Amino acid sequence: MIQEADFIFYPEQLYNRDFAMKSIAQQLGCRESDISAYRIVRKSIDARKGVKFNVRLQVAMKGDVFPDLRGKFEFHDVSKSPLVTIIGAGPAGYFAALQCIMSGLKPVVFERGKSVDDRKFDISALNSQHILNPESNYAFGEGGAGTYSDGKLYTRSKKRGNVTEVLQLLHYFGADEDILVEAHPHIGTDRLHSIMRNIRNKILDCGGEVHFSSKLTGVKIVANNVTAVVINDTDEYPCENLILATGHSARDIYYMLNSNGVQLREKGFAMGVRVEHPQALIDSIQYKCKERGKYLPAASYALVKQVDGRGVYSFCMCPGGKIVSALTEDKTIVVNGMSNSKRNSPFANSGIVVELRPEDYASYSDNKIFSGLEFQKSLETLAYRNGGGDVVAPAQRLADFVSGKISAGLPKVSYEPGVISSPMHFWMPEFLSSRLREGFRQFDRQMHGFLTNEAVVVGVESRTSSPVQVVRDVESMRSVSVENLYPCGEGAGYAGGIVSSAVDGMEVVKRIVASQCIAM
Repeated sequence: MIQEADFIFYPEQLYNRDFAMKSIAQQLGCRESDISAYRIVRKSIDARKGVKFNVRLQVAMKGDVFPDLRGKFEFHDVSKSPLVTIIGAGPAGYFAALQCIMSGLKPVVFERGKSVDDRKFDISALNSQHILNPESNYAFGEGGAGTYSDGKLYTRSKKRGNVTEVLQLLHYFGADEDILVEAHPHIGTDRLHSIMRNIRNKILDCGGEVHFSSKLTGVKIVANNVTAVVINDTDEYPCENLILATGHSARDIYYMLNSNGVQLREKGFAMGVRVEHPQALIDSIQYKCKERGKYLPAASYALVKQVDGRGVYSFCMCPGGKIVSALTEDKTIVVNGMSNSKRNSPFANSGIVVELRPEDYASYSDNKIFSGLEFQKSLETLAYRNGGGDVVAPAQRLADFVSGKISAGLPKVSYEPGVISSPMHFWMPEFLSSRLREGFRQFDRQMHGFLTNEAVVVGVESRTSSPVQVVRDVESMRSVSVENLYPCGEGAGYAGGIVSSAVDGMEVVKRIVASQCIAM
């Protein structure tokens, strides 16, 4: 009989099979020879009093076979099936496409950016030559912004859909089986590329379509229904159901939707800076040791404090990662973070951002719906003006930022286009910078040594989520103003990360199936 049991192991114990077998036999009251195999089905780290692993083990006795953690999926030939038009090939768009194929619908995906194979050349040009392709960059292209991220798969949105199914699909398309058991799973940018390619190939093999360099520039709405989409200003494609999964950086989409009478509303979001420490320093703080050794992963952190009525918190923390340029428009600076699967960079970075509410930026536009977007733009432009030209980002040593001092020099950073010393404490809006400074002071009380001039703040982290929400009905997930328009994912304001976006995309398709009584 398969049994499960919880254990606490020191790192070197967990990876010592003889020790683990003795522990299992003792806890289950059996002989070691009775055990044929064991496997980890849940694992997390507890570093509060010495670093330990909390693990749940599944144990097979002689003659037992482990249940399969992997999902079983049936993908149909949909080449002649009813069409679903999908705008965006990020997590929401691609997982909506997969759900279409499993539901007997033909997905037709339009992505403004390029495939992962071609996108990498534009990323390289941005980093080395400071040349921005506004349609193919860290934000736009196959896989969306998530392709160039840490690939974090943790989400709190577990009541909105089947998170396990998303993880199983990611594993099916090439992610390590670890993501099915880790408490805070991640994939890494290097692995995400091949996973996105595999998903695309499955869509094509099943009769779906994926079109790159295909930007949505308009919609034709007749009798409260989208009848066609306009791509690249010239080409029209008929539309039966439209899934909008454009991501949080496609600002032009919001203005286009507004001009077509689609109901939008402003929403809160967060902005701030990205802070980078030596990874060894974060390891020593979190693990309370000089070196983490071979059994422990690069340490991470999650921090949140209340400062003057607003949350200040870490966002998209990337252990063993690097800072990247996430701008989509010329003469702006936007930064983000990413990690590869091994998280083996000598740097640790995280967004440190301040919670913003619509009343904080109401004066930035005559149309309150777009006030957040305009505030985003203003700060990104301000960062450019205080940077070093092109995509060279403004930066300041962390302790100097908090104490209001100009940094005479900067340590080495991971941001490839380069940084320049800039008095960020001075030119950032006071309601942001003052809360950030106090937040860093409070973080240092929780993580002693965090506030140091070994660390650098780089500006600005402005694309945490969309400041605009495309209003949809709670039950049907349709736009409240256009019957066959289904906004989903981060761009619509209903998700925040790879998994929650993927879940949202899949749930939208299930609503389409239910509303039209399509046999699955």
